[in-house]
Amino acid sequence: MFAGALWDRFACVVTSDPGIMFDETRQNINYWEPWYLGLDPARTRTPGLITPESPRTGAYKKMIEQNRDLHEIQALIAPRPYLVSGGSEDTPGRWTALNHLIAVNNVLGVHDRVAKTNRPDHRPTAESNADIYAFFERFMKP
Repeated sequence: MFAGALWDRFACVVTSDPGIMFDETRQNINYWEPWYLGLDPARTRTPGLITPESPRTGAYKKMIEQNRDLHEIQALIAPRPYLVSGGSEDTPGRWTALNHLIAVNNVLGVHDRVAKTNRPDHRPTAESNADIYAFFERFMKP
Protein backbone atom coordinates (compact mmCIF):
# COMPACT_ATOMS: atom_id res chain seq x y z
CA MET A 1 0.00 0.00 0.00
CA PHE A 2 2.78 2.45 0.89
CA ALA A 3 4.83 1.64 -2.20
CA GLY A 4 1.78 2.01 -4.42
CA ALA A 5 0.85 5.31 -2.80
CA LEU A 6 4.32 6.82 -2.73
CA TRP A 7 5.72 5.70 -6.09
CA ASP A 8 3.69 6.86 -9.07
CA ARG A 9 5.25 4.29 -11.41
CA PHE A 10 2.73 1.71 -10.20
CA ALA A 11 -0.04 1.61 -12.83
CA CYS A 12 -2.49 0.15 -10.32
CA VAL A 13 -2.28 -1.10 -6.75
CA VAL A 14 -3.48 -4.32 -5.10
CA THR A 15 -2.94 -5.09 -1.43
CA SER A 16 -3.76 -8.32 0.36
CA ASP A 17 -5.30 -7.74 3.79
CA PRO A 18 -2.81 -5.08 4.88
CA GLY A 19 -4.98 -3.40 7.49
CA ILE A 20 -6.27 -0.30 5.72
CA MET A 21 -7.02 1.52 8.99
CA PHE A 22 -4.93 1.76 12.16
CA ASP A 23 -6.39 -0.55 14.80
CA GLU A 24 -4.42 -1.19 17.97
CA THR A 25 -6.77 -3.99 19.04
CA ARG A 26 -5.66 -6.18 16.11
CA GLN A 27 -2.26 -7.91 16.44
CA ASN A 28 -1.91 -8.31 12.66
CA ILE A 29 -2.50 -4.62 11.90
CA ASN A 30 0.88 -3.92 13.40
CA TYR A 31 2.01 -0.64 11.88
CA TRP A 32 3.45 0.29 15.31
CA GLU A 33 6.16 -2.37 15.00
CA PRO A 34 9.71 -1.20 14.16
CA TRP A 35 9.64 -2.96 10.80
CA TYR A 36 6.74 -0.69 9.76
CA LEU A 37 6.26 2.77 11.26
CA GLY A 38 7.39 2.25 14.86
CA LEU A 39 11.16 2.42 14.43
CA ASP A 40 12.69 4.64 17.09
CA PRO A 41 16.48 4.71 17.42
CA ALA A 42 16.14 5.88 21.03
CA ARG A 43 13.79 3.13 22.20
CA THR A 44 13.10 -0.46 21.22
CA ARG A 45 9.61 -1.59 22.11
CA THR A 46 8.64 -5.18 22.82
CA PRO A 47 6.75 -6.53 19.78
CA GLY A 48 3.02 -7.03 20.18
CA LEU A 49 -0.01 -4.93 20.95
CA ILE A 50 0.40 -1.43 22.38
CA THR A 51 0.56 -1.50 26.19
CA PRO A 52 1.81 0.93 28.85
CA GLU A 53 4.97 -1.20 29.07
CA SER A 54 5.36 -1.24 25.28
CA PRO A 55 4.01 2.11 24.06
CA ARG A 56 3.84 3.65 20.60
CA THR A 57 7.17 4.69 19.12
CA GLY A 58 8.63 6.30 16.01
CA ALA A 59 6.62 7.75 13.15
CA TYR A 60 3.60 5.68 14.21
CA LYS A 61 3.49 7.48 17.58
CA LYS A 62 3.70 10.85 15.85
CA MET A 63 0.95 9.93 13.36
CA ILE A 64 -1.42 8.86 16.15
CA GLU A 65 -0.64 12.02 18.16
CA GLN A 66 -1.51 14.08 15.07
CA ASN A 67 -4.74 12.09 14.49
CA ARG A 68 -3.49 10.67 11.19
CA ASP A 69 -4.67 7.43 9.62
CA LEU A 70 -4.06 5.40 6.50
CA HIS A 71 -6.77 7.05 4.38
CA GLU A 72 -4.30 9.91 3.89
CA ILE A 73 -1.74 7.54 2.37
CA GLN A 74 -4.41 5.79 0.28
CA ALA A 75 -5.50 9.14 -1.20
CA LEU A 76 -2.11 9.30 -2.92
CA ILE A 77 -3.02 6.22 -4.96
CA ALA A 78 -5.60 8.23 -6.94
CA PRO A 79 -6.32 8.23 -9.83
CA ARG A 80 -4.82 4.76 -10.21
CA PRO A 81 -7.02 1.70 -9.65
CA TYR A 82 -6.82 0.17 -6.17
CA LEU A 83 -8.06 -3.21 -4.92
CA VAL A 84 -8.01 -4.27 -1.29
CA SER A 85 -8.15 -8.05 -1.16
CA GLY A 86 -9.56 -8.12 2.35
CA GLY A 87 -9.40 -10.91 4.86
CA SER A 88 -9.49 -11.10 8.63
CA GLU A 89 -7.97 -7.63 9.04
CA ASP A 90 -9.87 -5.81 6.31
CA THR A 91 -13.40 -6.95 6.95
CA PRO A 92 -16.40 -5.42 5.14
CA GLY A 93 -16.64 -2.69 7.81
CA ARG A 94 -13.29 -1.31 6.69
CA TRP A 95 -14.83 -0.25 3.40
CA THR A 96 -15.54 3.17 4.93
CA ALA A 97 -11.82 3.98 4.85
CA LEU A 98 -11.88 3.68 1.08
CA ASN A 99 -14.63 6.30 0.72
CA HIS A 100 -11.94 8.99 1.03
CA LEU A 101 -10.09 7.55 -1.96
CA ILE A 102 -13.32 7.40 -3.93
CA ALA A 103 -13.92 11.08 -3.12
CA VAL A 104 -10.43 12.01 -4.34
CA ASN A 105 -11.03 10.05 -7.54
CA ASN A 106 -14.33 11.86 -8.03
CA VAL A 107 -12.57 15.23 -7.74
CA LEU A 108 -10.11 14.00 -10.38
CA GLY A 109 -12.98 12.97 -12.65
CA VAL A 110 -12.39 9.20 -12.52
CA HIS A 111 -14.82 6.58 -11.28
CA ASP A 112 -15.02 2.85 -10.54
CA ARG A 113 -11.33 2.51 -9.65
CA VAL A 114 -11.62 1.43 -6.02
CA ALA A 115 -12.61 -2.12 -5.14
CA LYS A 116 -12.59 -4.40 -2.13
CA THR A 117 -13.15 -8.12 -1.83
CA ASN A 118 -13.45 -10.24 1.29
CA ARG A 119 -12.46 -13.67 2.53
CA PRO A 120 -12.68 -15.00 6.08
CA ASP A 121 -8.97 -15.48 6.79
CA HIS A 122 -5.74 -13.52 6.43
CA ARG A 123 -4.16 -15.86 3.89
CA PRO A 124 -5.06 -15.49 0.22
CA THR A 125 -7.18 -18.19 -1.37
CA ALA A 126 -7.55 -19.44 -4.92
CA GLU A 127 -10.74 -17.37 -5.16
CA SER A 128 -9.15 -14.17 -3.80
CA ASN A 129 -6.22 -14.64 -6.18
CA ALA A 130 -8.67 -15.04 -9.08
CA ASP A 131 -10.27 -11.71 -8.06
CA ILE A 132 -6.83 -10.07 -8.09
CA TYR A 133 -6.03 -11.49 -11.54
CA ALA A 134 -9.39 -10.25 -12.86
CA PHE A 135 -8.70 -6.78 -11.40
CA PHE A 136 -5.31 -6.63 -13.10
CA GLU A 137 -6.80 -7.83 -16.37
CA ARG A 138 -9.51 -5.18 -16.22
CA PHE A 139 -7.13 -2.32 -15.63
CA MET A 140 -3.87 -3.48 -17.19
CA LYS A 141 -4.88 -5.13 -20.45
CA PRO A 142 -4.98 -2.86 -23.50
